[in-house]
Amino acid sequence: MSHYIGILFAFIALISWGFGDFFIQKTARAIGSWKALFFIGIVSLVGLFPFVQDEISSLTSSDFLLLGLLGIVVVFGALFDFEAMRRGKIAIVEPVIGIELPITVGLSMTLAKESLSIPQIFLVIVVFIGIVLAITEHHTHLYYHRRIFEKGVILAGVAAIGMALTNFLVGVSSRNISPLVTIWFAHSLLAVICGAYIFFKGEFRTLISDLRNHPKPIIGQSILDNVAWVAFAAATTFIPIAIATTISEGYIALAVVLGIFVNRERLKKHQIIGVVLVTIGVITLSYFSS
Repeated sequence: MSHYIGILFAFIALISWGFGDFFIQKTARAIGSWKALFFIGIVSLVGLFPFVQDEISSLTSSDFLLLGLLGIVVVFGALFDFEAMRRGKIAIVEPVIGIELPITVGLSMTLAKESLSIPQIFLVIVVFIGIVLAITEHHTHLYYHRRIFEKGVILAGVAAIGMALTNFLVGVSSRNISPLVTIWFAHSLLAVICGAYIFFKGEFRTLISDLRNHPKPIIGQSILDNVAWVAFAAATTFIPIAIATTISEGYIALAVVLGIFVNRERLKKHQIIGVVLVTIGVITLSYFSS
């Protein structure tokens, strides 16, 4: 029974991230990555506090060390993630960030001793091939041209490493402490760091006007991203981190569809093939992992 609860939470994360990243791109482009992250962090800090206040006092020094490490990784990964989506096409950036999947699975296999079957390894290879095709601007660039990457892709690659570390540390922290405390602490630290940066830039007063001018994307991204992370964190307490990640990584399919049909983003044929391979590979890998 607990296995199915974990899968359900992973699918909640999938849907929330799919729509959430769509709003994140709009917010980051409208007000900047630091402000977008601040809104996500402050919603978590205030919204989750009533549910975690009784647990905070029981945290040990080792808990704070683990949560502090997670918080730093979250800030690092999220900034690159948001900047990639702000600068690039969501239908291209999302599949690249999807490289966090094999990295997370690798961390889970080596550090958490989780296993990966041969079909799963094959599907990871399929995803890699799809990523290479999706991020290449022109098919001739596959052979010789220096400008092989679409705008935002290098940032997305760095973000993928940060997000993979985040996935793994969220799973470990959720199991050792609790899912709600894990996400609350990490996102609260995110709010403090981003808030300090915005304050020293002299832009703190503009947050209210930003919210007034762009309420839908800001509220949408802030709620959906927090729901996704809480759901993912909860999933890792019922099923292996690798399985929770592979299922929730299916959000790439939803985000790509939104990018193509809502943002009217145009992709070349080989890029479409790449996106399809990534989408099918991630979804099928999620199925086998479940």
